[in-house]
Amino acid sequence: MTTVAPAPISAPLSPQPDVVGADVLIPLVNGERVSYANFDYAASAPCLEAVRATLADALPYYASVHRGAGFHSQVSTDAYEKARLGVARFVGARADDAVVFVRGTTDALNLLARCVPDACTVVVFAGEHHAALLPWQHRGSTAGRVVRLPLPASPEAAVESARRALLAAPEGPRLLVVTAASNVTGELWPVEELTAVAHAAGARIAVDAAQLVPHASFDLAATGVDYVAFSGHKLYAPFGAGVLAGRVDWLRAAEPYLAGGGATANVSEHDVRWNDLPARHEAGSPNVLGAVALAAACTALTEAGQDTLHEYEQSLLDRLRTGLAQIPAVHDLSLWGPEHPRVGIVSFVVDGVPADLLAAALSAEYGIGVRDGLFCAHLLTRELLPPGHTQAARASLGLGTTVEHVDRLVRAVAELAEHGPQWEYALVNERVSPVPDPRPHP
Repeated sequence: MTTVAPAPISAPLSPQPDVVGADVLIPLVNGERVSYANFDYAASAPCLEAVRATLADALPYYASVHRGAGFHSQVSTDAYEKARLGVARFVGARADDAVVFVRGTTDALNLLARCVPDACTVVVFAGEHHAALLPWQHRGSTAGRVVRLPLPASPEAAVESARRALLAAPEGPRLLVVTAASNVTGELWPVEELTAVAHAAGARIAVDAAQLVPHASFDLAATGVDYVAFSGHKLYAPFGAGVLAGRVDWLRAAEPYLAGGGATANVSEHDVRWNDLPARHEAGSPNVLGAVALAAACTALTEAGQDTLHEYEQSLLDRLRTGLAQIPAVHDLSLWGPEHPRVGIVSFVVDGVPADLLAAALSAEYGIGVRDGLFCAHLLTRELLPPGHTQAARASLGLGTTVEHVDRLVRAVAELAEHGPQWEYALVNERVSPVPDPRPHP
């Protein structure tokens, strides 16, 4: 195999936020220990050191929020609401937008699905993550239509397809749902153009930004997007919090997403009066520490400069894609071609090495973590897979990814493609695993 030496990569212009566990050594099946090369950021990103420090400061004062007279409760309430303001700034929320804390993107879009008006037509592309694809068809008997558009051949085709579907929808409320960046290919979708055609058709747009905001900035007000959803666990704050932010009227008019304490203003024997936003959709004891962690991650990324971080990540992504492209057995997945802009995600297959075996061998023999499967976007992934493959491997980058990690992954894939795994593997608890597996867990 002829290879071209990759171009050198300069260190980032400003220090990157540190991630917890960056110096952890992990065992290989041969008894060696190596630094962990994490390429599974698109599933869950590690915790930032800044987030851990913020939580260490907050934990001594942790208490339930909003209804406690005690000092700890007041401190926690203040931290929780400051976190809401911090997240609002991070996504460029308008002054009158709601910012509702939820468990993650899936929770956020299910909440929005419960709040769209009766008979609303929802237009969604088939290539969406299941979190954005599935909630709309479970809205109840009074719900309107769900129009599922086929995968578009180009960004321009996506815009035109959405325009036609929205104009053809019956009179009444309409909502276009789209990803900002694909969790399978990393490709960026034309969010601003889709927003323009949605508004021209009298519709609204909701954006799944789970895979965008860890890699690049997003601004609700600047884009004109009506709703945005994202998860803390993909944004270096893995503590069970997420956000739905956007227009208040649909959220305010809907029955609470969950019925219970916190959502209620008054309960009598014969009536319930619900709270206004955001408490209306935050029933139960809120995840105070999750919200604080999420806001801390937003602050850390903003202070580091997301544009600078994005530029450095792009240089690593180019190095990875260039290296993989030189391996004849490797085929990467793409909807709109190799030149289309994307965030730090590459999904690929290797001829002769099934994706689950590839992932297991990368972990056991090289200390590399990738994801394998269909990535909760089954329709898109299956459409993009080459003949003879049923699953793919996904390498996703983030803060903490190094040049050494990228080069190790390229070298490992090349060796596995040429020689295959050097250890024995079998199905263990429905996962391909090394047999035996001598690696001790901490």
